[in-house]
Amino acid sequence: MIGSRILALGHYQPSRVLTNHELAGMVDTDDAWIRSRVGIRTRHIAAPEETVDAMAAVAAEKALAAAGLATEDIDLVLVATCTATDRSPNTAARVAARLGLAAPATMDINVVCAGFTHALATADHAIRAGSATNALVIGAEKFTDVVDWTDRSTCVLVGDGAAAAVVTASPEPGISPVLWGSVPEMGNAVRIEGTPARFSQEGQTVYRWATTQLPAIARKVCDRAGLRPEELAGVVLHQANLRIIEPVAERIGAVNAVVARDVVDSGNTSAASVPLALAKLVERREIPAGAPVLLFAFGGNLSYAGQVVHIP
Repeated sequence: MIGSRILALGHYQPSRVLTNHELAGMVDTDDAWIRSRVGIRTRHIAAPEETVDAMAAVAAEKALAAAGLATEDIDLVLVATCTATDRSPNTAARVAARLGLAAPATMDINVVCAGFTHALATADHAIRAGSATNALVIGAEKFTDVVDWTDRSTCVLVGDGAAAAVVTASPEPGISPVLWGSVPEMGNAVRIEGTPARFSQEGQTVYRWATTQLPAIARKVCDRAGLRPEELAGVVLHQANLRIIEPVAERIGAVNAVVARDVVDSGNTSAASVPLALAKLVERREIPAGAPVLLFAFGGNLSYAGQVVHIP
């Protein structure tokens, strides 16, 4: 059976950087409080014209150029996002139009922070089934559009950005079978509701679930990939909170892995966080080409998904 692999990555973040010191002038907080609780130092804030599809298209264009493929080679576009404001045309269709793609299938996937790993699995499935050959898989969010800037428990967390992967058919699979699921009874732990939509969460509930339940699930992802955790060269978890990332990575047992900590500079970018962190590790050559990396994300619904990928 044919499989798929990541051929190339690309990412984009707005130039506007919001520091903790600036936030302290907007809401009752300070740098020490933010760093001690979530580990975030800065986050990127999109300008009004930097829409979700605009950021997604820039990231996708970079990935496409790095892959060396032409626009007509892409037959599937998947965009993971929960912050696009319009329902139709969807974000994937707008990205396809911006890039001048020929006739791809275009779908948005809303699994909030777990969106990219769900979308990557969906692209892998489509390629394995013969329904696609080359896919653009994008995580893009303008999370600052849905945050209450007077709520210090949430406004300190979020940032904007996008990252994309070109996924291609391969006789040697570079994406392992996905392990995905949800905890329906905890679906209200992360919410983006109302008009206008606003982000809220039960932070302690999510923290307790992630730090106690996630390590065992992540080890099962490694089992599906036929790897032991100590064989991983990298671990890229959803960049929600450094106090979640570091203990979970340790409990997984990935003792030889580079652990992504992009949350420090980018904040929580929801569906963009995993591909952003992965793209930066690859760009900085912190992980060798071909090495196995665990991707694992969790978020709204409460949904989760993970797979092991090999670095392009």
